[in-house]
Amino acid sequence: MRRLLIVLALASLAACSTYDGLMGTPAAPAKAMDGALTNSAGMTLYTFDKDAAGSGKSVCNGPCATNWPPLMAAADAKATGDYSIITRDDGGKQWAYKGKPLYLWVKDTKPGDKTGDGFNNAWRVARP
Repeated sequence: MRRLLIVLALASLAACSTYDGLMGTPAAPAKAMDGALTNSAGMTLYTFDKDAAGSGKSVCNGPCATNWPPLMAAADAKATGDYSIITRDDGGKQWAYKGKPLYLWVKDTKPGDKTGDGFNNAWRVARP
């Protein structure tokens, strides 16, 4: 039981952390892997051509967001470097890279998959 509590506490801290652990510097919400931006689990991130860079808005909501889950930001997350935070129509916070909101693709099943690249000629792998 004690071991389970320790594991849950550590998982909770990791999930909530927006810092890299070095001098309290905000951590980037994505990392570069094989020429693509990925989330912390190594899943490929995408941008949507219909999202206007710098508009601070995502046009992928409802059923679109079911297939293309937004890369959500914690309520207390802070923008850092090329990463900004937009407010979605539902009030949630979403990460953006160079002004473009970031998304996952439900049909990517393992780290490194890029099956959403070019989908409907509107979805692109987010590149650093």
